[in-house]
Amino acid sequence: MSINSDLHLNFCTKSNVGSTESCETTPLLQNGTVQTRATGASFASSVFNLMNAIMGSGILGLAYAMASTGIVGFSVLLVLVASLASYSIHLLLRLCDLTGINSYEELGEKALKKPGKIMVGIAIVAQNIGAMSSYLFILKSELPAAICSFLSTENTENAWYADGRLLLILVTVCVVLPLAMFPKIGFLGYTSSLSFIFIVYFAIVVVVKKWSIPCPLPHNGTKLTSTFKISNASDSECTPKLFIMSVRSAYAIPTMAFAFLCHTAILPIYCELERPSKSRMQNVSNIGIGLSFLLYFISALFGYLTFYGHVESELLLGYNAYLPRDIMVMTVRVAILLSVLLTVPLIHFPARKAVTLLLFEGRGFSWRIHITSTLILLSVVLMLAIFVPDIRNVFGVVGSTMSSCLLFVFPGIFYLKISNQPLRSIDSAGALILVVFGVIMGAISLTVIIVTWIMNS
Repeated sequence: MSINSDLHLNFCTKSNVGSTESCETTPLLQNGTVQTRATGASFASSVFNLMNAIMGSGILGLAYAMASTGIVGFSVLLVLVASLASYSIHLLLRLCDLTGINSYEELGEKALKKPGKIMVGIAIVAQNIGAMSSYLFILKSELPAAICSFLSTENTENAWYADGRLLLILVTVCVVLPLAMFPKIGFLGYTSSLSFIFIVYFAIVVVVKKWSIPCPLPHNGTKLTSTFKISNASDSECTPKLFIMSVRSAYAIPTMAFAFLCHTAILPIYCELERPSKSRMQNVSNIGIGLSFLLYFISALFGYLTFYGHVESELLLGYNAYLPRDIMVMTVRVAILLSVLLTVPLIHFPARKAVTLLLFEGRGFSWRIHITSTLILLSVVLMLAIFVPDIRNVFGVVGSTMSSCLLFVFPGIFYLKISNQPLRSIDSAGALILVVFGVIMGAISLTVIIVTWIMNS
């Protein structure tokens, strides 16, 4: 049976006032057949899910990005990346309504046939594996220190709770795995709201602790960064820079792209949104990106104004060095760990979905496939988190390759191929700009990062 690509299904709900009906048009075509959406996630729950998909370990790397580009340079780049991210979501939602396809992978197949679907699937899996490994990396490095700081005991080096790898395995098995087993993303809305509260608390603490650490930074007994070495501390170190251009700037845009990438979760969240429509989902994405931008900018600005050129690639490490027993730092460390912990299952959802689409296309839901793919993905992520030496490498490589493709390149190419709009139209011109920007940004950043690795080695 052939079905036109513009097939839609109308959801009608009666208003409480009178007997009028309001109808939302929702596309439900996938693989040539009508698909039933799993609706039911509220608007607020969808916003929290989206913000949880956006925010995570990326917030810990943005202060380093500001130290690499300057306040004005960072602000311009952050606005640019956030705006392009929101616009690319707009294109994806337009394509979803235009074709009736509610899967990023299927959009790739519609635009570029089978190779397009495979490219998108691989990019989603690689991107989310990188994201989850960065989150678990934070757990590995921060959880032992958090436990030891609360216990306040001496000689904890040989204690089992001081082994980050052991704790990481225990947390993954006892917390991440059960949450990742949920078959629907809407169930994670409750944990996402908690994660958002933790991120807000982190931003508040970063602002408050700006006035608790002196500048120039003290030398006595402090752990200095491996990237920046303090020589003669002076007031010049405490002067914020507006524009900075250096090799380290190559990590800035990939880190921002990594921080704003939520596109792999957009369509799953759209599928389960209560009374789904493009305008309703666009409002979800606008609110989610806007609030994330605000929290990102505040935490990056005050984190930079606290440490200036000595910002660590993972912001919490600086507070650990200078305020190891501060109660707010200890509690915010736990809050970030919980936020990161609750984010991993949400990021796992689209990765598992991509794996099942690529390897088990056409099959219905199977608990055997569901459990097996979940266990394999988490095992790979766990191994990467154990052996990754520096979180900055994850931000740089994943951000300049997979994040760039999923956030900029793929939405632009898919819209140009599927929409058949003239190139002079606003959305077609915008799609072309997305593609050009994504390719140039990714190529330049990845080249500089690889050259830096070679020079350092």
